[in-house]
Amino acid sequence: MSRAREVSERDIRVPPLNLQGVLAAPVAPSGLIVFAHGSGSSRSSPRNLEVARALNEAGFATLLFDLLTREEERDRRNVFDIDLLAGRLSATISWIDQDPALSKLPLGLFGASTGAAAALKAAAWLGARVGAVVSRGGRPDLASQVLPAVRAPTLLVVGGDDHEVLKLNEMALAKLGTKKALRVVPGATHLFGEPGALEAVSQYAAEWFGDCLRAESGRATARDAQR
Repeated sequence: MSRAREVSERDIRVPPLNLQGVLAAPVAPSGLIVFAHGSGSSRSSPRNLEVARALNEAGFATLLFDLLTREEERDRRNVFDIDLLAGRLSATISWIDQDPALSKLPLGLFGASTGAAAALKAAAWLGARVGAVVSRGGRPDLASQVLPAVRAPTLLVVGGDDHEVLKLNEMALAKLGTKKALRVVPGATHLFGEPGALEAVSQYAAEWFGDCLRAESGRATARDAQR
């Protein structure tokens, strides 16, 4: 029986709004996965927490943080303000890059709901800094204008019974001009509450981040060797 990885956690505050978050990291992580949730409260989402724990077990550090303040969350318009959410996510990545240890890690983004659109827009803005994106039940169609500019390999995961969102993801997939894939979890609805559904999401995400960020790390090592 394999032993569970030892994971350290610390609370963080992302300036300038002091957005609350939790950074969890196993020893010698192979990458950092930043979560973006449409409602803003990524750090308290039970589904995000379950996926994050699985990614920690797979050897990744994870950052779950609130994209919106409590006041902002009360206005539903903010949940669909993709530029606002993507801007907060980009600012958080800038904060990460000021940390000598975190800035060296290959970076992945995990987006849920409208947070997936924010992750894709941030990936388009930040270019090579983002090594991979995974969307869970997301709305990538809300970032349709920037999808052709996304260079980070992107995985879209959708429930098989989440029919409308599945159609929107299929349309978004066609617009992505990068390495891409769509995984459908049979019988799952939008929140992936069915037995085994979130486990499938976690497995798909861990495999995608593992393959893509490992490749990104190899390219970075090769670039460093040439300097």
